[in-house]
Amino acid sequence: MIHLLLKPAAQSRMLIFGITLLISLVTSATAQAQRRSGAQAGAEEARPAFQEYRGVQLGMSADDVRKKLGTPKDKSDEQDFFIFNETETAQILYDKLHKVITISADFMSSGNTVPTPKQVLGADLEAKPDGSIYRMVRYPKAGCWLSYNRTAGNSPLTTVTIQKIEQ
Repeated sequence: MIHLLLKPAAQSRMLIFGITLLISLVTSATAQAQRRSGAQAGAEEARPAFQEYRGVQLGMSADDVRKKLGTPKDKSDEQDFFIFNETETAQILYDKLHKVITISADFMSSGNTVPTPKQVLGADLEAKPDGSIYRMVRYPKAGCWLSYNRTAGNSPLTTVTIQKIEQ
């Protein structure tokens, strides 16, 4: 009703003002969402949710790993292979100084002992139609990457791997 009382030039100015206001509001909302998203990504980038496996962390010595996990099924200067039970194994890789550079744990069944994506990555992941799940996240500030991989099928294999990023 008000626009009928305004002259055509005033109507044009009101229309331009309205469009400008709408664009400003949309831009502001988008910027806020990006800042929130960026803050979440920055937090995720800083430290992984999963930082140790059975007390073993990147950078530990091979001797300390063996004290924590016991005698490996197979061992060498480069890697140890542990079998904890019928459904859980782990492989620990070492650098030339015998420090942990990779921890990879395999879980051969579903149930309470298999870690969830939320426990490992700090977020739930949507499974593909076949039931498989895969996600890898890099944490440059922490100097590592972390992956969660679950195969498809009735007896899925879940592998959780954390590895030092070589610099």
